[in-house]
Amino acid sequence: MTKPYNYLNKRSLGIAGTMIFFGGTGFLSACMPEEEKKSPNLIVIMVDDMGHSDVGFNGCKDIPTPNMDRIAENGINFTSGYTTYSVSSPSRAGFITGRYPQRFGYERNVQYRPNDPNMGLSQDESTLAETLSKVGYYSGIIGKWHLGAHISNHPLNRGFNEFYGHLGGGHQFFPEALTIKDSYAINSENESYRTWIMRNHDHEPIDKYLTDEFSDEAVSFIERNKEKPFFLFLAYNAPHLPLQATEEYLSRFENIENPKRKTYAAMVSAVDDGVGRVLDKLEENQLDKNTLVFFLSDNGGPETKNASDNGALRGGKGDVFEGGYRVPFVMQWKGEITPGEFDHPVSSMDIFATIAALSNAPLNDEKPLDGVNIYPYLNGDQQGVPHDILFLRKFDQDKFTVRKGDYKLISSNKNKIKQLYHLGNDIGETTDLSEQNEEKTQELESLRAAWNEELIEPAFLGLIHTDAWKKKAKNKK
Repeated sequence: MTKPYNYLNKRSLGIAGTMIFFGGTGFLSACMPEEEKKSPNLIVIMVDDMGHSDVGFNGCKDIPTPNMDRIAENGINFTSGYTTYSVSSPSRAGFITGRYPQRFGYERNVQYRPNDPNMGLSQDESTLAETLSKVGYYSGIIGKWHLGAHISNHPLNRGFNEFYGHLGGGHQFFPEALTIKDSYAINSENESYRTWIMRNHDHEPIDKYLTDEFSDEAVSFIERNKEKPFFLFLAYNAPHLPLQATEEYLSRFENIENPKRKTYAAMVSAVDDGVGRVLDKLEENQLDKNTLVFFLSDNGGPETKNASDNGALRGGKGDVFEGGYRVPFVMQWKGEITPGEFDHPVSSMDIFATIAALSNAPLNDEKPLDGVNIYPYLNGDQQGVPHDILFLRKFDQDKFTVRKGDYKLISSNKNKIKQLYHLGNDIGETTDLSEQNEEKTQELESLRAAWNEELIEPAFLGLIHTDAWKKKAKNKK
């Protein structure tokens, strides 16, 4: 059931009967005690290729996720939570900039090209870490980067103070498989899966299962930086391929007969353990009431590849249907947000806009955010919905989506195909209403055309083009 209002626990602010909020200028108030004027910490936990229904808070039965569920129980389950794209790299570009990635030509999974400065996030775009650094935040990223392998796009050159992870789109999980020391000495996505892990600009071997290494580092980051406002982007590459898990985690799922699903479940369980350790560390240091914690997937689950489950949603990773980019999406801010569900659409872009407002971080007026500060919609200061309209364009597929209210249009610019669905009545997108509701179809199509005029074409060739070249070369042999 939707609870769009009265989410703020006003008593926790120590202000009798009133809520003070300054929209884009943060939540600081002269009425608040000095110790409460500290800008909140931000932790974003992003998993890779998780199915919408593979968490307990979305009804999963065969994979317990007690710690991911803790976030939902302590905060908000965004039941219509979207990412900006249905594959990893553009999705992350949208999150990290707070803008539709199509605005700056980021519409493909990047190729792994350490020698190409243009293969990745444009230097003209500001990252969340760069923005928060202007108001004293210390930022770290742990795990998957996937926004360009050239040194100019290294996380430490894009606003982060610490990096422990890998530059490419995925990675091997076991230490013995990491046989390539230097991430810059290779030039392919496949090889990038076998590199040592980078710590800042250095390279290190690992001793443990990679998910556990990332969880260790996250706990260490919180402990080391607990005295300053921080932003931690904990970007697990699990449960992305390859499907690999330790016996410790596999042994938890003897009841799952499908070997692929069993390994996937074990990988999710390893992440859940890490989420629990992060939440415990916040509580141990009494940071849980001054930290926003978001948990989400970068895109929908590729069901046939990793045995993920998108439930009632149609399609999966890479699609324009809901299963492609409607994801598990929860947040907590203990003591400030009353637990519940929020059914109106929100986007991963909104994380940037929300923390920027709460921390009073300056924004670039020449690069306006597409994300929205969702905080006042949760506490009742702002009526209506955060997003009247949400868009998606997949250039190489020539497909668009426009969601306005419960109506969603899927269309093609060239072949004029249009499909209209009412998500409130048909979340599985089974019944096309375009012919019987031509007025709504045309309304959304007009919105699509106007938005498309604001976009540019992709700025670089993507991983799909690398794969196409390989296939073409193989066929010639």
